[in-house]
Amino acid sequence: MSETSRRPGKPYRRPKKDPVRFLAFEALRAVDERDAYANLVLPPLLRKAREKEGPDKFDGRDAALATELVYGTLRRQGTYDAVIAACVDRPLREVDPPVLDVLSLGVHQLLGTRIPTHAAVSASVELARVVLGDGRAKFVNAVLRKVAQDDLDGWIAKVAPPYDEDPEDHLAVVHSHPRWVVSALWDSLGGGRAGIEALLEADNERPEVTLVARPGRATTEELLGEEAAVAGRWSPYAVRLAEGGEPGAIEAVRDGRAGVQDEGSQLVALALANAPLEGPDAKWLDGCAGPGGKAALLGALAAERGAVLLASEKQPHRAGLVARALAGNPGPYQVIAADGTRPPWRDGVFDRVLMDVPCTGLGALRRRPEARWRRRPEDLEGFAPLQRGLLSTALDSVRVGGVVGYATCSPHLAETRAVVDDILKHRSDAELIDARPMLPGVPDLGEGPDVQLWPHVHGTDAMYLALIRRTG
Repeated sequence: MSETSRRPGKPYRRPKKDPVRFLAFEALRAVDERDAYANLVLPPLLRKAREKEGPDKFDGRDAALATELVYGTLRRQGTYDAVIAACVDRPLREVDPPVLDVLSLGVHQLLGTRIPTHAAVSASVELARVVLGDGRAKFVNAVLRKVAQDDLDGWIAKVAPPYDEDPEDHLAVVHSHPRWVVSALWDSLGGGRAGIEALLEADNERPEVTLVARPGRATTEELLGEEAAVAGRWSPYAVRLAEGGEPGAIEAVRDGRAGVQDEGSQLVALALANAPLEGPDAKWLDGCAGPGGKAALLGALAAERGAVLLASEKQPHRAGLVARALAGNPGPYQVIAADGTRPPWRDGVFDRVLMDVPCTGLGALRRRPEARWRRRPEDLEGFAPLQRGLLSTALDSVRVGGVVGYATCSPHLAETRAVVDDILKHRSDAELIDARPMLPGVPDLGEGPDVQLWPHVHGTDAMYLALIRRTG
């Protein structure tokens, strides 16, 4: 036997767990296995990592990287799936989901971050060894080395169909949205290629954290005194935090005097409050109040006028969130758990009613990127009867001369104008009023009378609002 054959083999090295990438993998598995939302899963995972590893081994930069890996991977999942599919010898549905999650994290590091190629591949293979085992780690290594042969633009040129041949499928791959979502957003937006590309790009950007200073409890001046805080664009109560700003570190937020609330959500509440009324203005209703952001702002605005807010939410645990948001409101209010389609209150008793109805959430894809992959076109059929029922209840609940605000966090026409038009077609006792004057200073609100906000135009979620007056 030769000297070479007697030489001992390379000793086995146990894989080393990287807490940042392991955390990102855990978050993706929760999103996939439990239909969880990343914005709910990630904070407790970050707290757990800080407690377990200690602040010297898991600091703010680690938390930022873990957040980027999770949200970046989810936002670009469609594009990355197309790239991975071009690098494996089987359909993606035959790749085990945990393996696909590790691959997607690796592809994001290679194509969506500035992490060096060698570090991205080696860290992903090490993660695979920890969570998948050495055998499947070899598969991960082989795929990622193929991916590393080109950059994102190069891969898109390979895997996306030409725009001239199939515009919607091209945009779906390039901007990582399901084709049906691209089609629906384009129908709602109208116009040519530039507008829809700008909207899809905005959906893939990390949204700013926006705070609301609840009237009578906090002021924008107080919030602007915080580090990295700048004034909102449109709402007089909005303050934006620069990247890295932590809402939980702000005293007014901890006390409930201020909250985290997208500026589009604030504008919906403000438009309803600004609508002119004839007669009393003493009783307000938020008929779908969970989780409480709009209710807290409406309650504060109502208190300034001596009005009372009733906040109703069907699900008891969400009604508890509403009660928490309203706690400390400067004026009287009541929170109840009730079905808005079968309400316990009498008809015609409210002066202002907000119905921010359940919807597909296609207007908040910046904040919940996984929703684009979770939703299906048939979901619209499930929401339609509920949306129409809630708007009908709202119109029954408001007095003659009072105003209803119908709102959704979706720009899909089937959830917005189609619902309003269908209900008003069968009612002679209600009419649309122009919502645009209720939002002074906000540009590009369309032809009216309803209002559609857009991420790429207004920097908000894609909130829709129609104001309807009860006439008889």
